Amino acid sequence: MKRLILTADDFGAAPEVNEAVEAAHREGILSTASLMVTAPAAADAIARARRLPRLHVGLHLVLTEGRPLLPASALSHLVDGNGLFRTGLARLGAVIACSRAARRQAAAEISAQFAAFRDSGLALDHCNAHQHFHLHPVVAELLLTVGRSFGLQAVRLPLEPAWLLRKVEPRVSRASAVVTLPFARMLRRRLREAGVSAPDRVLGLRWSGQMTRTRLLALIRNLPHGLTEIYLHPATGQFAGAVSGYRYREEFETLIDPEVVAACRDPSLQLGGFGDFAQKPGCLVPGEGHAAAMSQRMVVRP
Repeated sequence: MKRLILTADDFGAAPEVNEAVEAAHREGILSTASLMVTAPAAADAIARARRLPRLHVGLHLVLTEGRPLLPASALSHLVDGNGLFRTGLARLGAVIACSRAARRQAAAEISAQFAAFRDSGLALDHCNAHQHFHLHPVVAELLLTVGRSFGLQAVRLPLEPAWLLRKVEPRVSRASAVVTLPFARMLRRRLREAGVSAPDRVLGLRWSGQMTRTRLLALIRNLPHGLTEIYLHPATGQFAGAVSGYRYREEFETLIDPEVVAACRDPSLQLGGFGDFAQKPGCLVPGEGHAAAMSQRMVVRP
């Protein structure tokens, strides 16, 4: 059986994002959204999600390029002079790895964001981190430790199979991201040891913000058996904080395209959220034997 999770990231970032999430769920194939509880339009996103009982919502943890929940004075190692999280992932990652105080502050902020999600009244479907910062070993450990007390059962594992991308665009490079791949492998092992589920594969890393109709339709038609997550960044238009070059409107229109919707109605394909598949075969993190077989075909992009 082919199982598919279609996720919208950055839910709560802006009204334009929230509008697209609601419309793509009601009129299209969007099954899941990742909520930024610290974002400017988070309250609007929560209100919309409460009206959409079949929309699966998870926590999109923000520790970079955003505003924290806790006061900046409590996060001196993590924020800049404007009270915003630092933008340089490498430098911020080094601070968290080397500073005990920074780790305590990160743990406190992660706890605050999980608590805010709980207080929304929404069921926690999954968790991931903005810019996949949960690939950082310390962040991953904090996410799992804190998340356990909030009922966390599923996490995105950013491993993307290049062989599947090449079925869509043959010139996609075979090269793996040598910097991030070891961290993804460590995360896979941590998830398995913690008993936390993850999809067999994730699509959307290499084509982040560029998931066109042609690409999505081809990926759906070429999905292998098992559980796949495809994530996008839909919005009805540009908004403050939008990433330059992202095709937000095009990704939204892709999710409601009649041909794409029809492709997802194939009897061999089951569409849902993380929670729908958490107890079913094929959704748990692969074992070491499978991992070794796949490792040469994976691509990781933050």
